[in-house]
Amino acid sequence: MIVVEDLHRHFGGFHAVDGASLRIETGSITGLIGPNGAGKTTLFNVIAGRLPPTSGRVIMDGEDITGLPPHELFAKGLLRTFQIAHEFGSMTVRENLMMVPAHQKGETLWNTFFNRKAIAAEEEALRAKADEVLEFLTISHLADQKASQISGGQKKLLELGRTMMVDAKIVFLDEVGAGVNRTLLNTIGDAIVRLNKERGYTFCVIEHDMDFIARLCNPVICMAEGKVLAQGTVEEVKNDERVIEAYLGTGLKNKVKEEAAHG
Repeated sequence: MIVVEDLHRHFGGFHAVDGASLRIETGSITGLIGPNGAGKTTLFNVIAGRLPPTSGRVIMDGEDITGLPPHELFAKGLLRTFQIAHEFGSMTVRENLMMVPAHQKGETLWNTFFNRKAIAAEEEALRAKADEVLEFLTISHLADQKASQISGGQKKLLELGRTMMVDAKIVFLDEVGAGVNRTLLNTIGDAIVRLNKERGYTFCVIEHDMDFIARLCNPVICMAEGKVLAQGTVEEVKNDERVIEAYLGTGLKNKVKEEAAHG
């Protein structure tokens, strides 16, 4: 579904993404791992149109989408979530979901005055859709709470729920487990797997929790210093010498080897 070709993103002399090339297959849950500063979030930002690339290309379903703005990518079914949830705190959880679909009838002044029945019918349909999403995510009990009052993990579920209010094809999840307790993280993981298997969502997931990655993701891609180091199953990537060195450094890598050799 997504092909990234020799992608670069420079900030002055700093090469945050430095010639990254990768593929995200349709129907996969692809994990993206790497040490802090590896360029993972910057790569997401370039793919999702929040940052223009310095050079390189991004292809989606055979179409060059390089540099398209987020709203155009949204219309094509490419969505992303963030390390810190971007909820509308003064609105209820249900209202946060209902506002997601674009081009709603109530957004035009003409309809506000002359087509109120159509607006009411659309809002009722959106409300029903939002309630379906909340039930799917097992957070129906939060529907009428202000989004500012729910926990960080529940906000991550809310962000996932927003992707369900439109016809998402691929969703980029940036550190969905950050600050989330284990029980709620399992709930999020269950929802991702169900969306993948039951509704055909393709996912790419940045995450530092390797147990979470191992449970959900195949393949796994490792980045370091803006480059793609390795790709394969979780075990293949974890045992790759380049990956071990990127995470531990040469000195610590040798120490780990010595300790393993001596039991």
